[in-house]
Amino acid sequence: MADKQATVKKPADAKTAGKTIRIEYYRSAICTPEKHQKVVKGLGFTRLRQVVEREETPSIRGMVKVIPHLVRIVG
Repeated sequence: MADKQATVKKPADAKTAGKTIRIEYYRSAICTPEKHQKVVKGLGFTRLRQVVEREETPSIRGMVKVIPHLVRIVG
């Protein structure tokens, strides 16, 4: 019997491996569609003027693209 070894998955894009993006929540999600509110929560924001650091992946970039009127990318 052959032992099965666990394989370690490597990042799909080696260029973005280890890169992070800082995002600031600067505008309230009150009176915005529920989908936008869920995106804000999904990014990890809990209060206004909060800055979070996330891995720079296409999924995070897509979430920011959905709500550019609520968040901004900080240096």
